[in-house]
Amino acid sequence: MPDRLVLLGSKGGPALRPGGPWPSSSLLEIGGRTIVVDCGLGVTRGLVDAGISLKALDLIFITHLHSDHLLELGPLLHTAWTAGLATPVDVFGPPGTGRYWRRFCQAMEFDIEIRIVDEGRPDIRELVSVSEFAEGHVLDQRGLEVTALRVDHPPVTDCFALRFDQGGKSVVFSADTAFFPPLADFSKGADLLVHEAMLEEGIERLVARTGNGARLREHLLASHSFAEEAGRIASDAGVKRLVLNHLIPADDAEIGEDDWLAAVRKTWAGDLTIARDGLVVGFRE
Repeated sequence: MPDRLVLLGSKGGPALRPGGPWPSSSLLEIGGRTIVVDCGLGVTRGLVDAGISLKALDLIFITHLHSDHLLELGPLLHTAWTAGLATPVDVFGPPGTGRYWRRFCQAMEFDIEIRIVDEGRPDIRELVSVSEFAEGHVLDQRGLEVTALRVDHPPVTDCFALRFDQGGKSVVFSADTAFFPPLADFSKGADLLVHEAMLEEGIERLVARTGNGARLREHLLASHSFAEEAGRIASDAGVKRLVLNHLIPADDAEIGEDDWLAAVRKTWAGDLTIARDGLVVGFRE
């Protein structure tokens, strides 16, 4: 299987709307590793639709603990377990990830215990290992190197961009972040930069639909990046391809791909992908 990135869920924020896209999750297949980055609602279905056997889960990374990046971590692991998962899965996330997993297992204790006895399954609590990371080195294993950079996503302090380097290929996920110039150095020369993006003209309509007006608007402007700012990071980093993801808004009928293109082309002239659920992105040779 060639190395690839699959954008399983492409919208920013946890809300679901009829016919709209799913929250944040991505599949990275690189150097024979199956890597899940973020586990927003819909990640399990997305992986199955991408042709992944849930029994083959290997590595899972969580960028931060907002629900649109974390909500389905427990259900993904539990569903993989009921599908026959019998090999270890390593989960890496910011401080608090381990607490989430322990509490999930407590909530599902009846089901877990009865399936171990009734169906002869291994104990999922012993199969899953959770490691909490901070900025810097995260993993160096079988040629895969993972590093983290703390980004600017107030009021969340433990939010990390992640860089994956394997066999001369590199992929960077910005995580949720306001415009953050150090991300350009972190992304230097990457094959793919997967960067969150927001369109100014969609914010007012999004706020009106979602409610909590002024406070939501304030959060969006303080802790997310406009598409042209993502383009500036990509240009400064000299990446091979920019992938706009975690789109805000992602389900506005008045906004199409041309609007995203017009915004990002102000600052980025290179190869470009606008995310949509299920989209497969290859590596340029």
